[in-house]
This record gives sequence, C-alpha cells and structure tokens, in this order.
Amino acid sequence: MLTSLSVADFLQEIASNSPAPGGGSVSALAASLGAALTSMVCHLTIGKKKYADVQEEIEKTLKQSEELSVQFNAIIDEDTIAFNKVMVAYGLPKETEEQKTKRTAEIQIAIKMATLIPLKLMELCIEALELVKILIIKGNQSSLSDTGVAALMLHAGCEGAALNVKINLGSLSDADFVSQTKTKVEHYRTSLETSSSDILASVNKQLK
Repeated sequence: MLTSLSVADFLQEIASNSPAPGGGSVSALAASLGAALTSMVCHLTIGKKKYADVQEEIEKTLKQSEELSVQFNAIIDEDTIAFNKVMVAYGLPKETEEQKTKRTAEIQIAIKMATLIPLKLMELCIEALELVKILIIKGNQSSLSDTGVAALMLHAGCEGAALNVKINLGSLSDADFVSQTKTKVEHYRTSLETSSSDILASVNKQLK
C-alpha cells in the first residue's frame, strides 16, 4: 500500500520509470494534505477561549475533515490499482475475434472505473473546500496561512483529478458516459475556481 510508505519511499516510487503511481495518486495525496491541514487548524482552534463560541461548529468541521482525509488516503491506492487493471486489460490476448471482443470490453470497463475514481476525488475536494471556508472566518487566525495552503492543496488535487478524468475519456466509446462526465467535470471546476478564488482572496486580504 502506497499510504504505508515513508515520504522518501513514496517519492522514490513516483520518480521511478513505472507509470503508476502517477498523477492520479499524487492528486489524491495533495488533497489528503489539504484535509490534514484543515484538521490541524481545527485542533488549533478547539479549546481556545477566544473561539469558545464556535467550538461546536469547529468540532463538527474537524470530524468532517478527518472523514475526508480517510477517503483521500484510500484514493491514493485506488487510483494506482485502477491504472494497473487497465494495463492488465490491455495485456489480454487478441489472436481470435472472440479474444479481441473480450479484450476491448475489458479495456472499456477498466478505463471507466479508472475515470470514476478521479471524478470522485474532484467531488470530495469541493466538499473539503467548504470546510476551509468555515475556518477562514471562524478558525484560529494565527493559522490563516495554513488554511490558505489547505485550499491550495485541495485545488491542486481537484485540478489534477480533472486532468486524469479527461485523458481517460478520450479512450472511452460510451458517448453518454463521456458527455455526462464532461458536464460533471466542468461543474466541479467552476465550483472549484469560485471557492478557491474567494478563499485565497480572503486570506491574502487578512494577511496584509
């Protein structure tokens, strides 16, 4: 499991000549870092007298960020597993027409699954950014820069996931699935840009 590796070993895996883990797992890692920073700011807010009136809301935010972190961590491995399944499908025999038909079908199934994983990552990143919005206003202001970095990591994770969805869509023959997925990606990206811009504008304004 990639998530059980040390940072150094994980980086070595990424830098190797193997195509997986690659951009998909790295995108999930970026999102996971964003969620971890969100949790950190929550911890640094809870129990502080200055923020006593928002403690209940921040505790709820912490729980949500921890749940998202678990999902992000799972996707780090899921993305690589999905890619490997695509490679297995491409490696199926293709000598007879029956084998060719089966191989084509298996490839399509594997690529579709490999598309759904980063699409889910995009959705989760949008959810996580909503938590960051709460912390910008109600979280420990001494950790405002950390909150901004959390947003940046989530933004990177979401954009990286979008790229992985798009490259997979080019290999799919299911026109309806491709069309519906493209619509979802653009919807998520629009939401992403709005949330990220608002968060970073607020952070930079308060840091001046």
